[in-house]
Amino acid sequence: MEYWKNKACVVTGGSSGLGRTLAETLVQLGARVAINGRDRPRLSATVSALKDMGGEVISLQGDITEHGFPQQLIAESVEAFGRVDLVCHAAGRSMRGELVSTSREEFEALWRVNARAAFDIACAAADPLTATQGHLVLIGSLACRVAPRFIGAYSESKFPLAAMAQQLRLERGPAGLHTLLVCPGPIARADDEPSDRYAAVEHGLPEAAAKPGAGAKVSALDPHRVCKKILKACESRQSELVLPHRARLLFVLNQLSPNLGDWLLRKMTG
Repeated sequence: MEYWKNKACVVTGGSSGLGRTLAETLVQLGARVAINGRDRPRLSATVSALKDMGGEVISLQGDITEHGFPQQLIAESVEAFGRVDLVCHAAGRSMRGELVSTSREEFEALWRVNARAAFDIACAAADPLTATQGHLVLIGSLACRVAPRFIGAYSESKFPLAAMAQQLRLERGPAGLHTLLVCPGPIARADDEPSDRYAAVEHGLPEAAAKPGAGAKVSALDPHRVCKKILKACESRQSELVLPHRARLLFVLNQLSPNLGDWLLRKMTG
């Protein structure tokens, strides 16, 4: 992938999870990378590890949900690299529970990082990315298109990304901005990530709801393969990447028949 050599890339949520794996993949391909995260020690450790791989990496510590910080993040990246070629919003938050028992505070916390921060990043990055014919990558979820059980208000905070991506394609696509919506299923955790993230499952939910994907009957995705597919989708300027691919059938059936979609989702999260 010579395409990525010397490209200037920004990754929110880049100190852990899929964001970190994407940053590692970009460094391996010769890109210059700015990573953002809230946890300063974890961010510093990630930057050190990426520099040990030979990467040109800078850290931009801060809370992506704070007013004005997304604009600052993009401005500092442009100042450091002279341009930006890719901005990926990989920061995110999930939950377990039922929708009606989700507190207003939890709903707003999900919405701030999953939807509003994506909006702020998109607005801040649109002009510099259009100038370089660059890529805006929004890391969504299968929950951008369907709303399974046991994930509380997570879907409500992810559905907006699908609308956002389509509007940006229509509004800025002709001028050169490429927008990619990524809709992955559950992603396998790294060895050093906690396996009991959802141990405190709301009372009354099945034990499987604590697992990745809220117990969905699909195999966890390899994050390294996901990141390679994301970058290939950018190179081909693809509009949407759904993983696993067969989930597209669920999306179609859900649109054609909501009752059939509901039945399938119940079966998949038995």
